[in-house]
Amino acid sequence: MANTDESAAQQPPGRGHRPWATRTARDRSDTPVRHRLLDAAEAVFARRGYGPATIADIAAEAELSRAGFYVYFASKEEIFQVLAVRVRDAFLAAQEVPDTDPDDVRAVAHDSTAAFLAAYAAHLPLLRLIEQQAQGDDGLRELWEEINRRPTRRTARYIRRLTETGQLAPVADPLAVAHAVGGMSVRFAQLVAEDPDAYEAAVRDVTAMYLHLLGVPSENP
Repeated sequence: MANTDESAAQQPPGRGHRPWATRTARDRSDTPVRHRLLDAAEAVFARRGYGPATIADIAAEAELSRAGFYVYFASKEEIFQVLAVRVRDAFLAAQEVPDTDPDDVRAVAHDSTAAFLAAYAAHLPLLRLIEQQAQGDDGLRELWEEINRRPTRRTARYIRRLTETGQLAPVADPLAVAHAVGGMSVRFAQLVAEDPDAYEAAVRDVTAMYLHLLGVPSENP
């Protein structure tokens, strides 16, 4: 699940917005102020929801004027679209476990579960808003489907590879196991969002169930 370049966020906005081609180089630059606006937008959208949130709210959260907001974004819709891509990228990138031995099934299960729960819980309010807004926006719908499908497909490929080499004997088809793991991970991430102190127990329990579905025997029979 490699990072998607932020340029993916810079698609032409919807009707009525200024085309990217007419924006200044400063608008497109990767600056601390732009990051501050995106952080502020995430906080405001999470707190107020999409509809009630205003540009004035976001600018105030970022300690900027409305004019300062418009230097970087043309509208509330545009900053939400860019923010949605940033959340998608952060969520998918967090699930990478490059320092974990891919043949160490227990370590992969633990580390990938820990990363998934942490990222999903951290961005849960925005993920819910992306799902809601995706109902009427084709671009956001595609992005939402990617958030849901890429981790599942990645997990299924991993399980299938180790099954074919005889390292695993999953209880069901690799894709079915991946769907099951994804579903319970999302539910436990929601619980962690409600109670951050439940994180360690959630990682332990989801990892144990994941390993069971993979056919990996318990370390403490």
